[in-house]
Amino acid sequence: MSVSRRNFLKGLAVGGTAGYFAMAGVTSTVMKDMFLPKEPVGDDDIGEIKSVKVTQISETSWFNNSILVNDMMKAGGLLVNQYIIPWTHEGVKEGYNGDNSGGYSALLDIEFLDGSKKKVLFDCGWNAAWMDECYKREGVDKMLANHEVDMLFQTHEHFDHYWGIETVLKYCPDLPIGVPKGFYQEGFDLLQGKKFDIAKVKNDYPHKGKVTVRESGKVHHLYPGVASITFDSSIITRVKGEQAMILNVKDKGLVVITGCCHMGIISLLQEVRHRIKGGKKIYAIQGGLHISPFEDWDPQYDDLIKAIPAYGIEVMACNHCTGYLTAEKMLKAGLPVVEGTARFKSKKKLYLGNGDQVVFG
Repeated sequence: MSVSRRNFLKGLAVGGTAGYFAMAGVTSTVMKDMFLPKEPVGDDDIGEIKSVKVTQISETSWFNNSILVNDMMKAGGLLVNQYIIPWTHEGVKEGYNGDNSGGYSALLDIEFLDGSKKKVLFDCGWNAAWMDECYKREGVDKMLANHEVDMLFQTHEHFDHYWGIETVLKYCPDLPIGVPKGFYQEGFDLLQGKKFDIAKVKNDYPHKGKVTVRESGKVHHLYPGVASITFDSSIITRVKGEQAMILNVKDKGLVVITGCCHMGIISLLQEVRHRIKGGKKIYAIQGGLHISPFEDWDPQYDDLIKAIPAYGIEVMACNHCTGYLTAEKMLKAGLPVVEGTARFKSKKKLYLGNGDQVVFG
């Protein structure tokens, strides 16, 4: 890669939205070479699974980029507490009933080597009404009510991934939840039923189940063949901490599933390679890759596109904060991006959208 230390530091100093997201791209590539020591391939044996099917319930976290960014900037900038931002909830032509908020959520159907299965809800979205419609569309409402979902895997505390918690708990108030270290008290308060009037977020169904907080910098074994890794990432709107899931599919290799990947795709792949047995074979990655989520391209993002092939990934089922421009560039570079169907308010077929599925195994 050809990014110089001078250009890297310049990227860190850029202000505003473009500067932040440029920095997110730079830290994914350059920091790993500057600051991370070389490590051997990992030896943490997480076991194997037979397969995992991912249903993208909603990858449309919001409907209008400029409105979302403007909401944050009017409230004081990208580091303002998300719970005190007056988010736009009316008058958005392309939104859901005029509301700009949507949400990110997926369902994982995991089959183990012995034939047993588990369902994991991967994040829970934002707009309670939108998520309710999406859950009903995929039958997740009934799965929750019948206690067929075994766990909510909450990648991080961001509004578009977490504030739909009311819809989940309406159907299953005692659902076990795993969160990364770094959740603020407001996040736990929302879980227990607190209302935040300025942000227009509430939860009328207090959680009655177990909450597990996962420490950073560790591999957490969840089920045979399934683990998580938590990162100490500091993110916009004062959010801190994000976890990703790793599944080892027999005869295929490791599948990495992300929410937003704020830790950076290269940092994530390096961590998996350095910690998990079989890390040399990362078969697939699914979810948000956090490259140009607002369709603002920085030339240094090109280094990400160039770096990814070195990991030998065979399937890239990316979406959400990956950005359509990113998908176009990855496809042009020959990367194995899975295309979608552009249904249920997903705008383009460039990557997996709402209601689309992908099976690994």
